[in-house]
Amino acid sequence: MAVPVETFFLSQNTQGTLQARIQQMVAEGILSGRFRNGEKLPSTRQLAKHLGVSRITVTLAYTELQANDYLVSRGRSGYFVSENAPQPPNFGPLAPSEDKVDWDRALARRYLPERPLGAAKPTDWASYRFPFIYGQADAKLFDHANWRLCAMQALGAKDFTALTQDQFDMDDSELVTFIARHSLPRRGIIAGPDEILITMGAQNALWLAAQLLGQKRKVAVEDPCYPELRSLLRQVGAQISPVPVDEEGLPPENIPKSSQVIFTTPSHQCPTSSTLPRHRREALLKRAAELDAIIVEDDYEFEMSFLSPPSPALKSLDEDGRVVYVGSFSKSLFPGLRLGYLVGSAEFIREARALRASVLRHPPGHIQRTAAYFLSLGHYDALIRRIGVALTERRQAMETAIDQYGLEIAGKGAHGGSSLWMQAPTDIDTHIFAQNLRDKGVLIEPGEAFFAGPGKPRNYYRLGYSSIPSERIPEGIARISEALAQMNQQG
Repeated sequence: MAVPVETFFLSQNTQGTLQARIQQMVAEGILSGRFRNGEKLPSTRQLAKHLGVSRITVTLAYTELQANDYLVSRGRSGYFVSENAPQPPNFGPLAPSEDKVDWDRALARRYLPERPLGAAKPTDWASYRFPFIYGQADAKLFDHANWRLCAMQALGAKDFTALTQDQFDMDDSELVTFIARHSLPRRGIIAGPDEILITMGAQNALWLAAQLLGQKRKVAVEDPCYPELRSLLRQVGAQISPVPVDEEGLPPENIPKSSQVIFTTPSHQCPTSSTLPRHRREALLKRAAELDAIIVEDDYEFEMSFLSPPSPALKSLDEDGRVVYVGSFSKSLFPGLRLGYLVGSAEFIREARALRASVLRHPPGHIQRTAAYFLSLGHYDALIRRIGVALTERRQAMETAIDQYGLEIAGKGAHGGSSLWMQAPTDIDTHIFAQNLRDKGVLIEPGEAFFAGPGKPRNYYRLGYSSIPSERIPEGIARISEALAQMNQQG
């Protein structure tokens, strides 16, 4: 029996080359049981004509499927589904099911936040003409070619052990060595391999810190701050004390006397982008010593200091071993990489390593080794320089347009960064504002989620410029200004 050519169609949502998409289409037909062993497939000429592609593309896809034993070629008769092709499971008729579980009663704890931070960022954000979205990579800036070469190098026979072996709780030695010898010294930090732990991004590092340090402890956090941090601390029963920040970041003297742990973002305060000056860093360390408290320093975006050299890391000024440092490559490379690191006293790192091992063992070996090659071969530094040039241009375009159209900046990083913290008039709800802007092709990030407690201000918003070209910024800012004026008139 032959499979009708009309049953084949290429989904527009499938990624990859035409050859890979055709290969996937046929393989899925076999794996789902639609195409059975021994059935004849359309000829390469028929399928190529039906799909509107070249015959050689279909031939190459069929050849690859034959090499993987999905298809077999029978001389001039054509291609057939192989007798050795994977068989779909036959479970028989499945009984209809109805969820009768009372999940409010069954769940010991809920983890979903009231308003997820990603809710303001639609999955198709890249299709918007003016995506002032924070933390996304610009495909035009990223070094695809060299990342691909490093990934291929990491797949080589020499790196087979790093790629395939279960390392249990260990990390890639080459990546750890690069961080210890190159990344950390740039922040003034000296640490040995036993004081460094690779994590699945900064989020995973913060989770580990919250689990180890925050259990039912009194914890001081910045207000506003990274919303997921408060969620992580609530999960471990921490008593959270929000400390309002000012134009210089966290005021050490306002940290409650009972605080046992302090979470801070001194280089680029999240989300205001303010930078903690040297005198405050020293005052914060002194305050922590007085309280015998541990400081968790989230040093995100320090590589984005394109306006002037970054301030020394808080960890570099720490003489007591009470600072736990969180670093990440997610912002400087790309968010989907999910690769970060923790730096702290050897005893703390031992506990963090054991906890990580009980949850996910270690980050994938291939990702670690690829990143190690990309860093050590100099591609990373070249990428940072290229991003710095682009962000400088975009920052200038942002500030010029904002000044021209009369918008108000509430906070901006003194050394750089990739976003501006904005303030609308007090009667403007930026959630409604953001919805109105979407219809105009503009994406912004409402700021309410960053604040703690009741009575949160609803008139703040964040504008990222890592993913929008400089030439589109003026028009995007103009649309924001126009929409703001319309809301003011209606209000």
